[in-house]
Amino acid sequence: MATAIQESTERRPQAVALPRSSVGKKAVMAVSGIVMLLYLIAHMAGNLHAFGGRAEFNHYSHWLRTIGEPALPGRGFLVIMEVVLTASVVAHMASAFLLWRQARRARPVRYQRRRRVRQSYASRTMRWGGVIIALFVVWHLLDLTFGTVNPAGSAATPYDRLVSSFQNPAITAFYALALVTLGFHLRHGIWSALATLGFSNHRRERALQAGATVVAVLLTAGFLLVPAAILVRVVN
Repeated sequence: MATAIQESTERRPQAVALPRSSVGKKAVMAVSGIVMLLYLIAHMAGNLHAFGGRAEFNHYSHWLRTIGEPALPGRGFLVIMEVVLTASVVAHMASAFLLWRQARRARPVRYQRRRRVRQSYASRTMRWGGVIIALFVVWHLLDLTFGTVNPAGSAATPYDRLVSSFQNPAITAFYALALVTLGFHLRHGIWSALATLGFSNHRRERALQAGATVVAVLLTAGFLLVPAAILVRVVN
């Protein structure tokens, strides 16, 4: 009994220190990335309600604010989701920065050029892609969620803000650029998360990479459908 207690006590510091290790940071990145991926899938599906017209999209937006009532207060579910999502974003970015800093300290001399060429475009631009996506999310919230920078203003309905924003070609082009960046980020991130969580091996690697590519392409295309339809006046 005493031996078991001693072994448990000896192991505890390792468990506490796990998030501080490279493996722990990568695990935090993987899990937080999966949380954000699930949110993106749900968000994309919700955006497609715009094809049902003003009434359907506004009804969907209202429904989001009333999920769980009366057990939860108004916007209660959204607040919980926002807290979880914000925590995931902070954990993801913090882990990415700490891993980058750790690798930088362990590698004072930069890789030679021929080794950099072997890396995929997505993996070489993951950090900058994350920064671009983070800036886009801030603008996206100010535009479509709060209406602060939206042409229709904050008093407009969610549908009217959506249409007013994407009828502007410059805004739609910026949105498309951010989504393509997101697609590259997702493609590499999904595969990396699966590898970190132990789902990848030599036999599965190609299949997992192909699956990650398919998910990234479908999500990117799904998010682009609505702004493209609004720009060409299919949705108005």
